[in-house]
Amino acid sequence: MTPDDYCQQRAAASGSSFYYSFLFLPPIKRQAITALYAFCREVDDIVDECPDPHLARTKLAWWRTEIAQLFDGHASHPVSQALAGALQHFPLPQEQLQEIIDGMEMDIDTVRYADFRALHLYCYRVASIVGLLAAEIFGYTDRRTLKYAHDLGLALQLTNIIRDVGEDAMRGRIYLPQEDLAKFGVTETDILQRRDSPAFQQLMAFQVERAQATYAQAMAQLPMADRKAQRAGLIMAAIYRTLLNEIALDGYPVLKQRTSLTPLRKVWLAGKTWFTA
Repeated sequence: MTPDDYCQQRAAASGSSFYYSFLFLPPIKRQAITALYAFCREVDDIVDECPDPHLARTKLAWWRTEIAQLFDGHASHPVSQALAGALQHFPLPQEQLQEIIDGMEMDIDTVRYADFRALHLYCYRVASIVGLLAAEIFGYTDRRTLKYAHDLGLALQLTNIIRDVGEDAMRGRIYLPQEDLAKFGVTETDILQRRDSPAFQQLMAFQVERAQATYAQAMAQLPMADRKAQRAGLIMAAIYRTLLNEIALDGYPVLKQRTSLTPLRKVWLAGKTWFTA
């Protein structure tokens, strides 16, 4: 199995909506974004699947060294070997790849966020930076596109947080800002014991509204000249905004179930967005 085959399998097996946004890209860009996505999956899975904090830190430290070796020309892992191929065509700064690891490490230490400002730092590291790297791969002519990419990454991560409230609670994590819980009269115990209520519904409506506003802000910052180049990101936005609408229409069932779109619907949204953007 080649490094690119390994990354492709990682992307396809995850079932992530990101996979569908890659379908229409030319081969060089598809290889690079798939390698980047596989890297994110590798380091994210360490924290999610390793219950021992010390072991998780050790594994993340290994990845820090591996990324440094990648830029020294000595990559050993299939994912970093695939990233080496991407680096031949696209400027993917080592500092940003390392900061993604910093974001993943926050999940070891931080299971609560006092306010949206604190959550924003986490989202920046695990998602906005990925958006900025993806923008380099997709291509742009106007630097305002980087503001779009930053905000799109934030919006996508806010969507993940909304979708995964129940799953995260089972791991003892609450990403919803504590100030938001207090505003709507929802307690940590309500979340951890997955108790639905009118107050929780109002809390989640507020979260969805914030995420949708962030998507709108991102779209407003994308220059028309770069719209076609950034179509893969627009596909992600279309899929995730549709997901948010489904969650709202279903009454915010995120404590008890994980709302998702069917693969067929994702393919339809991807094709529609690609050919109309």
